[in-house]
Amino acid sequence: MTKDKIIIAIYVDNKFGVLSRVTAMFTRRGFNIDSLTVGETESPEYSRITITLSAAKTDKDQVVSQLRKLYNVKKVVVLSGEDCIKRELLLIKVKNSEENRPVILETANIFRAKVIDLGEEAISLEVTGDSQKIDGFIQNVRVYGIIEMCRTGIVALDRGSINIWSNHED
Repeated sequence: MTKDKIIIAIYVDNKFGVLSRVTAMFTRRGFNIDSLTVGETESPEYSRITITLSAAKTDKDQVVSQLRKLYNVKKVVVLSGEDCIKRELLLIKVKNSEENRPVILETANIFRAKVIDLGEEAISLEVTGDSQKIDGFIQNVRVYGIIEMCRTGIVALDRGSINIWSNHED
């Protein structure tokens, strides 16, 4: 059975315990979440949870159905890979030396990374882009020594001016 990467956007009440209930549903059903991001929406009474997982089509349908049954879940939308914009953020601290600095800075330039802190022993960088770009950047700087890194999950929006909350069927 082949598994696809699935991105699910969940519009929920911005209340205590909602995220816990949503993630508990995945745990109870035995699904592994690849990435999870959550934040307030354009309307402060709601939050948007974006979950990425690998699952078969039948599993995807089951997950969506179970999510829609949860109290405080207002809307569930599966975002199609071709029809949405996906980004991740990486903050990474790389060992700095006089020899490595020019190559690290050139790599940062190629990947359009921003230098956010430059010290004698470390360079901290910010990279945004799709997952492949983030993976590529990590691979390129790994040889210089990664001190620490923090990577967000995927955030995604439908392309164009459509608001998924008012235009997708529930």
